[in-house]
Amino acid sequence: MEEDIKTVEPVAVAVAVAPEPVQERKDERAPRTDHRGGGDRGKKGPRPSRRRDSRAKPEFDQKIISLRRVTRVMAGGRRFSFSVAIVAGNKKGMVGVGLGKAGDTPLAIEKALRDAKKSMITINTTSTMSIPHEVEAKFSASRVRVMRAPGKGILAGSSVRTVLELAGLKEVGAKLLSRSKNSTNNAYATIKALKKLERTKIRN
Repeated sequence: MEEDIKTVEPVAVAVAVAPEPVQERKDERAPRTDHRGGGDRGKKGPRPSRRRDSRAKPEFDQKIISLRRVTRVMAGGRRFSFSVAIVAGNKKGMVGVGLGKAGDTPLAIEKALRDAKKSMITINTTSTMSIPHEVEAKFSASRVRVMRAPGKGILAGSSVRTVLELAGLKEVGAKLLSRSKNSTNNAYATIKALKKLERTKIRN
């Protein structure tokens, strides 16, 4: 009888111990569902959008005056790229013209805008955002004359008008004295003429 009791006792112990690891696994799985937080998502609400912050108004206004596709002949064939001329200004007396070349149009525009900001000038204006006196300048084959036009707004055409508008000038007229129709050269000639106003005295 004693031998039978000895053989039965370990079986009883094994049966009693077997359910314990199963209970531990259930306890380990429970915190996983709480950690994921599936039921708490509705309490937080929608995420704040960042679109309003990213769409801030740029410091300078810009306008493309020339967009050309240029070709360069190489030993292996032709290579195409884009040339962009941009006028940038804050409409408060600062304006600049820039050129950019790249194989992609957005990259060329970015380069031109960077060049326009680098070469930006500050115009010596009057209290009514006009110019103190008449100025004239020549760039390449383009010759431009900028003069006062009281009570007539902006009297100009081509890219000259774009430069005057983005500079914020009012009651100003311009005249092209040359037959050149190159908008980029006309813009550079206008910038060169307005640059002569930096050292002059302001008069109303």
